[in-house]
Amino acid sequence: MKTREFDLILWGASGFTGRLVAEHLARRCREGLDLRWAVGGRNAGKLAEMLAQIGAQRTPIVLGDSHDTRALAALARRTRAVCSTVGPYALYGSELVAACADQGTHYCDLSGEVHWMRQMIDAQQARAAETGARIVHACGFDSVPSDLGCYFLQQQAIARYGRPCSSVKLFVRRMQGAFSGGTVASILNALETAQSDPAQRKVMGHPYALNPPGERKGPDGRDQSTPLKDSDAECWTAPFVMASVNTRIVRRSHALLGWPWGHRFRYSEAVSTGTGLAGLARAAAITAALGGFLAAGSLRPARKAMNRLFLPQPGEGPDAAAREAGGFDLRLIGRHPAAPGRRLVARVTGRRDPGYGATARMLGEAAICLAQDSTALPVAGGCWTPATAFGELLIERLQEHADIGFVLED
Repeated sequence: MKTREFDLILWGASGFTGRLVAEHLARRCREGLDLRWAVGGRNAGKLAEMLAQIGAQRTPIVLGDSHDTRALAALARRTRAVCSTVGPYALYGSELVAACADQGTHYCDLSGEVHWMRQMIDAQQARAAETGARIVHACGFDSVPSDLGCYFLQQQAIARYGRPCSSVKLFVRRMQGAFSGGTVASILNALETAQSDPAQRKVMGHPYALNPPGERKGPDGRDQSTPLKDSDAECWTAPFVMASVNTRIVRRSHALLGWPWGHRFRYSEAVSTGTGLAGLARAAAITAALGGFLAAGSLRPARKAMNRLFLPQPGEGPDAAAREAGGFDLRLIGRHPAAPGRRLVARVTGRRDPGYGATARMLGEAAICLAQDSTALPVAGGCWTPATAFGELLIERLQEHADIGFVLED
């Protein structure tokens, strides 16, 4: 690792999200970060243009194609870590993960594709453990705030009471922003896969789909799909579109940590919509909109028409002003056996659009952890989650460099 040419290669840097990650890395370097980084992709002209626009013209460019296994192996040999923003990952990511696992190169991405992550874990866990490569999926808004937020709350519970919470619920209080074209493409590809492949559909629906073999059982069932009045949130709630990803990551983290919160630990996510009739009406509207989107996305003709007429395309996204105006506020409520009737509450908050500005900083800081802090990480080679791979180290980085807060309220 010490003899490799680069600390980090940002793959897919000319895309919309890739550019935002590049901007973050360039900004961190101007602030004093000593990082030998490069950008990678297929088109040298687009990469050079992007670097000129962000004032990082001297950053090296590495060329390759997502399906060229020989070029990807050569790329992986040149760097300590790879950060990928090229999705949908089920279509364009598998060869790069394999190359990194084979070459002992650390890897992180923004994937929220449960079926693909399951495939990568099954295919690459043994080789990554052998070579020392740390493979970390879901390092953006799905699922860093959920995974690290639950980890943070449980660490606080243990410090305060000597025992973890028996259950944790995450509630989205505010989420201002838009889905990226890449995220939409990933969702639509997952819906198409679920429609055409019953085995993959079963994986996507399994609440413990990402847990290690033999550890895919627990008390949690299907994700919330209807409006519910929650006694912990003390308001009406609606289904959260990202719960089907985040909950699987949190449960995998718990299993990889060795079940420190107990085999009966429960975790769920929902959107807080308010109290009274207004809260119920909002919960019903969100439920109907989400249900309509998923139903239309599951039918090929409707999916194509919806994508063509209404949805952002890969590479598209809001301008800088809109990204800066966004933000999120998540509330995690834990129930603790040592304090019956009381709640332990943590908040995870972030400035900027969660799908763009905040996500780019989350992924960028995760990549820096892999590139520069490998000796300080708590795990060796293998397929990990943000909480198990980074723990407190990434929480500290996000608070200091990404305007993302982790606070215990009670």
